[in-house]
Amino acid sequence: MQRITIAIDDDFAARLDAHMEASGATSRSEVIRDLVRRGLSARPEGPPSAHCLGVISCTIDQSVRNLAARVPQGRLERHDQTVAALSVPLDHTTSLEVTLMRGHVGDVSAYAEALFLERGVMHGSLALVPVDAGADRHVHNQGAAHEHTHLRVKSGF
Repeated sequence: MQRITIAIDDDFAARLDAHMEASGATSRSEVIRDLVRRGLSARPEGPPSAHCLGVISCTIDQSVRNLAARVPQGRLERHDQTVAALSVPLDHTTSLEVTLMRGHVGDVSAYAEALFLERGVMHGSLALVPVDAGADRHVHNQGAAHEHTHLRVKSGF
């Protein structure tokens, strides 16, 4: 077994202790192992090359070392995958960020996981929607038929 050290703020430690008591765990290590195990098993899964829409949400502390600039820059660097983004100010330093991305499961998941690891990012969540990205040739309204991509939601990966 390996030993690791983590730093958490006082409020989070109090919540961890309350969870420990409620769950019957005998130590912080035990409860953290359980939470990490459950968190890893709850991650959205799909083949890395499968097409998906990914809904990424998190809260960010905008006062943390240029995080407020780095989050939108990360979306700009993936402009071909970013469909929409919403930033909702919650208080003077915290915002709720929601991003809709399209692409391959591996790419969308990697972006979300890297974002969630940033200091100042909390409550990260990723929901994957499996889609089929097929090209069709047809007419919209009037004019010549043209080929373009339609995303069709699938029931699973």
